[in-house]
Amino acid sequence: MKKIWTYFSTFEKLLWLFSIILEVVVFIIFDRTHYLEFIMALVGACYIILNAKGNPLGQILCIFFCIAYGITSYFQHYYGELITYACMTLPMAILGLISWLKNPSKESKMEVEINRMNKEQIIVMFVLTTLVTTAFYFILKAFNTANLIVSTISIATSFLAVYMTYMRSKFFALGYLTNDIVLIVLWSLASYKDISYLSVVTCFIIFLFNDTYTFINWIRIEKKQNNYDKKINEEAL
Repeated sequence: MKKIWTYFSTFEKLLWLFSIILEVVVFIIFDRTHYLEFIMALVGACYIILNAKGNPLGQILCIFFCIAYGITSYFQHYYGELITYACMTLPMAILGLISWLKNPSKESKMEVEINRMNKEQIIVMFVLTTLVTTAFYFILKAFNTANLIVSTISIATSFLAVYMTYMRSKFFALGYLTNDIVLIVLWSLASYKDISYLSVVTCFIIFLFNDTYTFINWIRIEKKQNNYDKKINEEAL
């Protein structure tokens, strides 16, 4: 327990604690019935703070989050979110876990080696994003998905996020950050009809702050890893 406690910085512990407390307060005040959404939010707060550390365990928790979020989306008739997480985010989270486990940093197996995407990989990413988004638009339209345009935008931002997660790029956090904004809008529309879904809105507001920190922290981790590699190379010479 001491190792776990010292693993996180003071700011990270405060951020995680604030996220948990906020979720509990919102659940008690506005919900008290949708326990799956509540558990989903708690898991989400945990997996994002682990992702901020580049810890593969975050990807394991992300898999559980995808399952819970897919079920929540189904009951709200957000078939776009259901299909996105079941057919894209969940499989990519599994691939991301494998990628992170196969590519630990030279300093620690509990920290992924950050990768800088080349031009070809970036081009492939945007081509695939365009194809996936276009295909899903017509699929979601056929299912009479609620808030079709917002759901389609969510697919594009989700795919960018999971692709960059798999590629171990620090910009994956910006992809999720953008997706958080889209999902805040999407679930705000749902909470307008059912106030209990405010807990899901709160979940993604928390994600927004956490993903912002994740991007900042990955920049720091990347610099640390580059300095370590430079030191190893100098010692080898």
